[in-house]
Amino acid sequence: MPSGSPTSGVGRVIAGRYLLLNPLGSGGMGHVWRAHDQRLACDVALKEIAFRDPAEAEGEREARVARARAEARHAAGLRDHPHVLTVHDVLEHEGLPWIVMEYVADAVDLRELVARGGPLAPAECARVGLAVLDALTAGHERGVLHRDVKPANILLAPDRGGAPYGRVLLTDYGISVQPDAGEPRYTRASVLVGTAGYLAPERGTGGPPTPAADLFSLGCTLYYGVEGQGPFERASYLAEITAVITEDPRPPVRAGALEPVLRALLMKDPARRLDAAAAEAALSQLLLPQVDAHARTWTDPGSQPPWSGPWQQPEAGGLGADLGRRVGRAVLTCVLGLLLALGGVWYATAYRAAGDATAAPWPYGERVRLAGPLKDGDCVLADWPRTERFAGTPRLALDPTCRDKAPDGQVTAFVAAATAEEARRLGPWRCAERTRELRERLADVRSLAVVPTGAGFEAAGRRVACLLVGAHGPVYGPLGTHRRIGAAFTDTSTMQKRDCLRTSSNRDARLASCEGSYDELVVGFTRLGADVTLAEARTESDAACRRELPPADYGFDPSVYESGSWSSQGPWKSGTRYVVCTVRRQNGGTMEGDGP
Repeated sequence: MPSGSPTSGVGRVIAGRYLLLNPLGSGGMGHVWRAHDQRLACDVALKEIAFRDPAEAEGEREARVARARAEARHAAGLRDHPHVLTVHDVLEHEGLPWIVMEYVADAVDLRELVARGGPLAPAECARVGLAVLDALTAGHERGVLHRDVKPANILLAPDRGGAPYGRVLLTDYGISVQPDAGEPRYTRASVLVGTAGYLAPERGTGGPPTPAADLFSLGCTLYYGVEGQGPFERASYLAEITAVITEDPRPPVRAGALEPVLRALLMKDPARRLDAAAAEAALSQLLLPQVDAHARTWTDPGSQPPWSGPWQQPEAGGLGADLGRRVGRAVLTCVLGLLLALGGVWYATAYRAAGDATAAPWPYGERVRLAGPLKDGDCVLADWPRTERFAGTPRLALDPTCRDKAPDGQVTAFVAAATAEEARRLGPWRCAERTRELRERLADVRSLAVVPTGAGFEAAGRRVACLLVGAHGPVYGPLGTHRRIGAAFTDTSTMQKRDCLRTSSNRDARLASCEGSYDELVVGFTRLGADVTLAEARTESDAACRRELPPADYGFDPSVYESGSWSSQGPWKSGTRYVVCTVRRQNGGTMEGDGP
C-alpha cells in the first residue's frame, strides 16, 4: 500500500527486520509505529515518512526526506544525553527513509498529560523545564537548534525508581538545523517552520533561528504546562502568529513562583530574554532553593536508560569537598524529583501529628471532615477552599446514590501503609500508580489521595483512599468497575476507552458487555475548539473523530467501519469541550467480537 496510510502498517516487515505492531501517533512528518526488532528481539519505535497528497509527494519528497535524515543525524549526535530520545539508525525501505528510535513504554507527551490530568504544579513544571533546558543546551553546544520545542515534543515516562513521569525526553528534531554548518532549511517558500503559538517573535518576522528562539519556545511550553493553555493560544494560525509578534502573553494565574521565569523567557526582544545559564539558575532555585545557582544541573540517575550501569562517582582528581557537596545535591535532586514526579497528581491530606486530639473525630482531618472511613465505590462531593479546583484541601461529603448530586469523584482503590507517616509520604504516589490504568481510559479525571491523620490512621483502616475526581467538573456517576452493565450514561465523563455501547438513539447510550453484541466501541477522545457550541458539536464531532482517531488506526477496515461520537453538557460546562470517539459499522449493524 502507499506510504501515509496507517492501515499499511500492522504486520509489515520493514527492511527485512522490523515487524510493525501498532501505530503510536501521527504528525506532520508521518506516522510513528511500535515495532519489533526481530534481530535483537526488542521493541523499537519507527518513524515513517508520509505523503498524503500526490502533488506534495512530487514537490516536497526531496526536502522531507532530507529533513528525516537531518533529524536522525542531529538526534543521534545527542544519543548519550539522558533527556533526548535515542535515535539508533536511519534506513531506507521502498525508497523512503525510516528512523529507528528508542521505544519508551508508558510514555505520554506533555500536551496529552495536561489535557488529561490538568496543569502541573509549578515545581513539577520547573523539573520538566530543567530537563528540557539541559537537552537544548547540549544541542546548542553542538550547534544544533531544535526549532520546534512544544508540549507535544516532550515525553514523560516512568523512570527506574518507579516515578510515573520521572523520565523527561525531548523528541522530534525533524526541523532542527545547524546554521553554522551551512545546512539547508528544509522549508517551502513563504512557510514558517515551527508551531505558530510557540514560535519566537523574531522567527515570526523572518529572523534566523537562534538558541534564544528555542528558549522562547521553552517558555511557551512551560507556560502551557502550568496554565493548561499556551500564552498566545488563539482560534487560528494567523491569529497566533500575530499575537506572538504584537501582543503580551496572557497573564498566568496558576504559575506562582514560576511566573517571573516565564515572563523573562517570553521577552519579545531576544537580547533581553533569559539565557540558558540564567534560566537554569532560576528553575533550580524554584525547585531547590538551597542549590548553588551557579552549579550545573545534575542528571537524575533514575532517568538513565535501563541498559546503563550503576552510577559511579567520578574520580576526585583534587575536587575535594566541592565534589562532595555536588554529589549531595545530585542525590537530593534525585529524591526530590521522585517525590515531585506525580505529573499533576494532587492529594488531600490535612495531616496532623499522632498526638493531636483535635483530629480524632475525623479520620482524615478536620478540613476533610468525614466522620468515618471511606469505602470502595463511595462517591464524594468536593468543596474546595477556593474557587479553583485542586487548590488546597477539599471538604468531602458522601453522595450515597452516586448520581443524584452529580458527584465530583469516586473511591476506586486503596493502598495500605505500615504507619501514618508512610501513608502521608507515599500514599499519593501509590494512589497515582494504582489508578493510572483507569485514569488513562477516562477523558478528564485526576488522582486524589485522601490520607488519614496520625490520630485517625487506625480508624481509616491503616490505608489511604484513592479517588478519581473530575479534573474540571463533576463526573456525574460511577466510574470503572462500579458501573452496571445496561446502565445509561448521563454524561460522557464516565465513558472510557474500550467501552462497548448499546445505542437505541443518538441521545441514549448504555454500557454493554463486550462479550455479547453491541453497537459501538469507544476508541478515545478529542477536543473541539473553544468557539464550538454544544449544538454545533453534535454535527461536527463525527468529522473531528474521523480526522483525529480514524478507525483504521485501531485495525478496523475502513470499508466496513466508520467513526461515531458522543458529546454531552458536562465538558461544555467545564470548558474542556471534549467528545468521545467511537467505531461502528457503516451499515448500522451490531458488533460482536469485532476488533483489531
